[in-house]
Amino acid sequence: MCGIVGYLQPKQHQISLPLLRQMSEAIKHRGPDASGIWTDSKFGIALAQRRLAILDLSAAGQQPMLSACGNYTIVFNGEIYNHLELRTKLAKQTLAPSWRGHSDTESLLAGFAAWGIEDTLKHCVGMFALALWDRNQQTLTLARDRMGEKPLYYGWQNGCFLFGSELKALKVHPAFLNQIDRNVLTLYVRYNYIPAPYSIYQGIFKLPPSSYLVLAATSPVGVLPKPINYWQLPNPNDNSINSTQYKDLDDATAISELDTRLRQTIADQMIADVPLGAFLSGGIDSTTVVALMQAQSSQPIKTFTIGFQEASYNEAQYAHKIATYLGCDHTELYVTPQQAMAVIPSLPSRYDEPYADSSQIPTVLIAQLTRQHVTVSLSGDGGDELFGGYNRYFWASGIWQRLKGLPYRLRIVLANTILSLPPGAWNRVFNSSKFILPSRWHYSNPGDKLHKLAAMLQARSKEAVYLYLVSQWQQPSTIVLNAQEIPIILPKLQHGISTEDFAAWMMYQDQITYLPDDILVKVDRAAMSVALETRVPMLDHRLVEFAWQLPMHLKIRNGQSKWLLRQVLYQYVPKELLERPKIGFGIPIDTWLRGPLRDWAESLLTPTRLKQEGYFNSQLIQQKWQEHLVGSRNWAYHIWTILMFQAWLDQ
Repeated sequence: MCGIVGYLQPKQHQISLPLLRQMSEAIKHRGPDASGIWTDSKFGIALAQRRLAILDLSAAGQQPMLSACGNYTIVFNGEIYNHLELRTKLAKQTLAPSWRGHSDTESLLAGFAAWGIEDTLKHCVGMFALALWDRNQQTLTLARDRMGEKPLYYGWQNGCFLFGSELKALKVHPAFLNQIDRNVLTLYVRYNYIPAPYSIYQGIFKLPPSSYLVLAATSPVGVLPKPINYWQLPNPNDNSINSTQYKDLDDATAISELDTRLRQTIADQMIADVPLGAFLSGGIDSTTVVALMQAQSSQPIKTFTIGFQEASYNEAQYAHKIATYLGCDHTELYVTPQQAMAVIPSLPSRYDEPYADSSQIPTVLIAQLTRQHVTVSLSGDGGDELFGGYNRYFWASGIWQRLKGLPYRLRIVLANTILSLPPGAWNRVFNSSKFILPSRWHYSNPGDKLHKLAAMLQARSKEAVYLYLVSQWQQPSTIVLNAQEIPIILPKLQHGISTEDFAAWMMYQDQITYLPDDILVKVDRAAMSVALETRVPMLDHRLVEFAWQLPMHLKIRNGQSKWLLRQVLYQYVPKELLERPKIGFGIPIDTWLRGPLRDWAESLLTPTRLKQEGYFNSQLIQQKWQEHLVGSRNWAYHIWTILMFQAWLDQ
């Protein structure tokens, strides 16, 4: 695992070595073991890399690395798990060079020299972001792994093409313009993160997962090449869910097939020349990874968990029981609110652009704990999107099926009736009527739930329902000043699509947006800020392709999520250690904002400051903040989104 950075100056070939070193130093946390730089002033190309040594700890694994043929120079961040297979294929085709070491970087270079860019990427199993200079063709290639595990930013700034693992490295270059894109800010306010291909800065983009781009040194300055996809997720609209060889798979065969594939994927990702362990929350996904690691290891697997005193947020006791059952070498840390809040000031610099998934806090804490013991940690991320783990996959379709039977005009009347009273008034109505209402109607904050129902009543389509479910601020243009929201084009659902297919469509959407741009960003930035490599076995593309060919009844059955994954896990861990409501990896941010974080929050949300900066509607924010403080509404996540931008602006 590493960090990469570089630039191409087609018109000004003078390269500044001190500047390149400064850019590299900005991402030292990603690779504290070694650093390297390479330049060619004839073409104005500069490459730098920070190394966290995982495979081939010798000098033979150092980067930037030159190919055996002398034509290619690469900087590479990630791991190619099948790189020894690549070497075998090259040898069989008599295309293998005389190997200098056993690093996957050298295997990649040999592949590019023998097979070209796209074919080599298609051969690779792994996670990566890379920059490759072709001296003969005078081209720079940037490429990113299929699922988006490793980050890569790029863009033209003042006649200079910049690229790198993190924005902080690009910002060191004097050509960087540092102009915030207000239109992109509306996307952040809606989603809590910034979806690819955008970044918070004008002219700087994220390379989308499973793509590469090629920039010629002779290209016109300012013109960006279009990214080229070398792999695509199966699309539910192509009927791939129900028309494959796995359509009629019986339960026993499906369980055996998934078990075999998971074991192989996890075994591949346990290869390292440094200490290795795993995050263990006690949930289905992380427990599956740990159980199959332990089943294939002669030594106790090192596992790591953090816990909270607040019972509604704590899974540590479950993780401890599972680790004990499996015979793991388990480490846990119970975190105080003070320890958790101490992380907050560092979040803007760790995440580099506005990012407001509040589970970033426990993720940083678990990364810090884990790095004290190991250099590589496996994670269970991706299981929810692959095997149907989120609650919305089963209840959103059901609600829509009921609502769409009502005429739209009637739904609008009902919605307007509900919205005619604020949530607090509805709370009072329900509280005063408790003695005549059935117990199943005794909700906390019923007014909020009614207003959510009103929003769904107003939806004209399933796509609109999904957008509502994944949006934080429902109307970003009302909160961000002088901006126009950039439309995110969702693939259209087929006419008459079934409830199961709607669940699959939501899983597909989450996998191409929420997973790479929220979940994987959260883990990568937290872990790499402490030089910890994370690996995600569930996102091996071979496993992803298999999962997308499975019929939905193997994923969601009788209202239970991740049915097939559970059946595999029950072979290793007793069901009674696993069956409990899903908790999630969160913190009590709502109560903290009313208590110990209140002064910090108010300092960032003062009307004077908001008006002076000119990014947000101060009046609307103040209204929600006051409603949150008095407890009439829970606007914690809406407010957190604004706070994380404000804190980022301060850094």
